[in-house]
Amino acid sequence: MPTDPLSIREAWSTIPSPGSVESEFERFTGKRMERILATVVALGSGVLGTQALIAAITTTTWSDASRVAMVLVVFVPLLAMLIACVTGRAVRIAAGIFAILYVIALGAWPIIVNPAARATDQPWIFFLVNVGVVAAVLAFPLWLQLSWAVALPFVYGYVRLVEGGFSRDYWVTTAFDVSFTLILGIVIIALGWMFRSVAAGVDDARTRAVASYAGAAAAAAAEEERAAMSALMHDSVLAALIAAERADGERARDLAVGMAREALTRLANTEAAVAEEGSDEPVGAAQIVVELRRALSELGADAIVEERGGIGLIPGRAARALVLAARQALGNAVAHAQGRGLHIIAEGRGEEGISLTISDSGPGFDLREIGEDRLGISASILARMAGVAGTADIESSECGTKVTLGWERR
Repeated sequence: MPTDPLSIREAWSTIPSPGSVESEFERFTGKRMERILATVVALGSGVLGTQALIAAITTTTWSDASRVAMVLVVFVPLLAMLIACVTGRAVRIAAGIFAILYVIALGAWPIIVNPAARATDQPWIFFLVNVGVVAAVLAFPLWLQLSWAVALPFVYGYVRLVEGGFSRDYWVTTAFDVSFTLILGIVIIALGWMFRSVAAGVDDARTRAVASYAGAAAAAAAEEERAAMSALMHDSVLAALIAAERADGERARDLAVGMAREALTRLANTEAAVAEEGSDEPVGAAQIVVELRRALSELGADAIVEERGGIGLIPGRAARALVLAARQALGNAVAHAQGRGLHIIAEGRGEEGISLTISDSGPGFDLREIGEDRLGISASILARMAGVAGTADIESSECGTKVTLGWERR
């Protein structure tokens, strides 16, 4: 069935990029802190707004259109801000609108309201001064928050002095109200800044920890892949090349072709081999002996193969590691000892484990003289068995070499 390219393009556009997904998780604590601040602001502003609304209803002359307009200009944006804080949507926009409209309404108060009327009463708009400050906390950057916290009390003080005709009695009470509101507003700004700084610090620490862990995991994976690839190259590719170089007959060439085919197959499946080196499905340990006989046939070598004890089931990865390590030991015996006196013993201990012994009667070698760049023993035998919690022991002298491989259930 044909596929519409436009549909594919639209579907692809809905998938978030890795950078955007990562940034969402990096600011997890900051987002939670903003949600908490919005909820606390909704609760406090709701209480103060209710108090101011009651005072406005009881003091407003509803026949005066200017006073009604003042109430609507202040309380409609306040209600929108409370709804935004509760729902967590468009909080900054709603809070910014209220903060700006409230400053305008407060500054226009002496023009809208008759200063001679109820001059001794506390104006209802005063109850919302600190609500204007917390709205600025939600909507504006820090420097603008401080400007709001400083400006609003002085604007209110000017309004009160205008109402009182700048009389001496009003200066004392107004100074007290302005100083109290100023201190409270600065405390609110400081608390918001502190909580946000703590959240940002937590997010930064999490980002650094994740980056450090990701780097360590990537380095470990790269090292594991390098070791596995080195062992693969030594086990299969180099062995196939050596077999091809030494092939001097029809049978030897056929064996070299088979080894090359296996090497190419293993190279094609390197990713799966690096990830697992076989599955965890239980494997009959007797299959190990079958694989070793096949390896002997591919190498064109003759050997005595003994099976001892009761051989049960072992994990697939352990069996695979045993076979590969034993194949490397057999390859070393054929290459360096010409397969003289080659003897294989597979000794099982039921479901508890298995041990393999590969010995030859060649000239032997000194383990201490093997260079670090030679991977036949260090990577293909010792490291491979260590990777599956197995054991590998190598003894060599002028009388021959014996490699003992073992795996036990733990």
